[in-house]
Amino acid sequence: MTYVLDTNVVSEVMKRTPAVVRRLAEIDRVEVAIPQPVIAEICFGIERLPPSKWRSELHARFDLICAEVRRAEWTDSVSAAYGRIKAMLEKRGQRIEDFDAAIAAHALGHDATLVTANVDHMKRIPGLRVEDWNR
Repeated sequence: MTYVLDTNVVSEVMKRTPAVVRRLAEIDRVEVAIPQPVIAEICFGIERLPPSKWRSELHARFDLICAEVRRAEWTDSVSAAYGRIKAMLEKRGQRIEDFDAAIAAHALGHDATLVTANVDHMKRIPGLRVEDWNR
């Protein structure tokens, strides 16, 4: 695996943002994965929406993405990376949401690049490679 997708990137794919969809299409499917915390955040976002045609459409798009893109497993190396990230940022007095740390840990634990729109936020994590496909 080369790329781990952040929640905001999966959301952009669901919205069919041209630059993100084009970049994803250029990459072999085996090189891309979605961590479970991203799945959870997207599910939460969809469930928060009132019943509507748009909600149904987003759900269908998300199901398609889930069928096409594999998962980045939560391994022992991901757990160790999570612990390092949280402890290091806490010592610096820099807050990070648990799911953000978990998503970054998946990229570190799998030696992959995190694809995110939150580049500045994630660059605080030493050793984490990040890309923004919206640029």
